[in-house]
Amino acid sequence: MNEVKREAAALAGQGFRNILLVAGEHPKFVSNNYLRDCVAALHEEIPSVSLEVGPMESEEYAPLVAAGADGLVVYQETYDREIYDDMHIAGPKKNFDWRLETPERAYAAGFRRLGIGALYGLADWRYEALCVAAHADYLLRNCWKTQLTISLPRLRPSAGEFKPLTHISDRELVQLVCAFRLMFPDIGLVLSTREPGKLRDGLIPLGITLMSAGSHTEPGGYTGAGKENIHQTVRGRIVEAGASEWAKPSNGHATNATGQFDIADDRSADEVAKRIQRLGYEPVWKDWDAALTV
Repeated sequence: MNEVKREAAALAGQGFRNILLVAGEHPKFVSNNYLRDCVAALHEEIPSVSLEVGPMESEEYAPLVAAGADGLVVYQETYDREIYDDMHIAGPKKNFDWRLETPERAYAAGFRRLGIGALYGLADWRYEALCVAAHADYLLRNCWKTQLTISLPRLRPSAGEFKPLTHISDRELVQLVCAFRLMFPDIGLVLSTREPGKLRDGLIPLGITLMSAGSHTEPGGYTGAGKENIHQTVRGRIVEAGASEWAKPSNGHATNATGQFDIADDRSADEVAKRIQRLGYEPVWKDWDAALTV
């Protein structure tokens, strides 16, 4: 818990007041109590805490909301059932419908913001976009008290060297942003540091409303804590200390935690904020406080 607080303090020092907690889905390492304690500890300093974790039931989400979590992000990953089945070979995540219904369970638990999206690079991007739009339209009608966001992540080189099955070009991504903005004038459109800085800057005037900045996808990346306590796990069990599962250093032992995927825009948060200002927009670090609901 102290490590979590230190990472959040480093982000707060950069100006962030809206953070996303991303966790794996193995219950041995990510229990509900652990997440609840993380949220409660961070909510004391961070006004808006969102989660990107394995799907849960409404009664499991409720304590997280009570602790201060106000947003939940859950990608369906792909809306193509056949490809989804091929990509998820076992475990609860294999249940396509249960994952699809996650935003509704989260809404019932009291989250004020829901985020959805597909991982572009698995199925045809046009099919994915139509399904995301249909899903968003459904949620706007049935979860109307919440704010909805759509993320547009393209698969990047990642741990395990997985190769995308399909391709979506920059031009097609621009087309996708425009289509979503025209169809849904009031939803949030999210663009992460997966995309290069020049492309991200060009998409801001077309309707992007939420952007990450200064991101790290490796554990402990904001304080450098990922240089210590490196270990490899197999099926939830630590099998070797001092080695990373994917890193391949010359001496046979990793010296840093490795990232989940590569970042394309490595500018600092301050640099991104200044660029937004130069484009004629206002970089907003905080747009929510729990006091608004009291």
